[in-house]
Amino acid sequence: MKFETHVLPLAAAIAYALGGACMKLSEGFRRPLPTLGLYALFLLGATLQTLALKRADLGVSYVLVLGLEALVAFGIALYFFEETVAPLRALGVVLILAGTFLLR
Repeated sequence: MKFETHVLPLAAAIAYALGGACMKLSEGFRRPLPTLGLYALFLLGATLQTLALKRADLGVSYVLVLGLEALVAFGIALYFFEETVAPLRALGVVLILAGTFLLR
């Protein structure tokens, strides 16, 4: 398993999704700590994705990170923010996951 092609995109997606959680917690940039967290995590995600792109196609790698980010963000929303899952939302996540796997 190559580090650049497997671990870095997943790590980037996790950083972006955690940054999204900080975005929600920042309450519109009104809370300083979550606001700093969102910028730091988005910067980390961009750095990891840039490193992953050294040996990957832009289109595939970018969409892969976005798909994984969507899946991780969905899990964070369910577990930490106790958001509900409507059947169409669940189907959407399944389709994103299927599309992400098709890219590999």
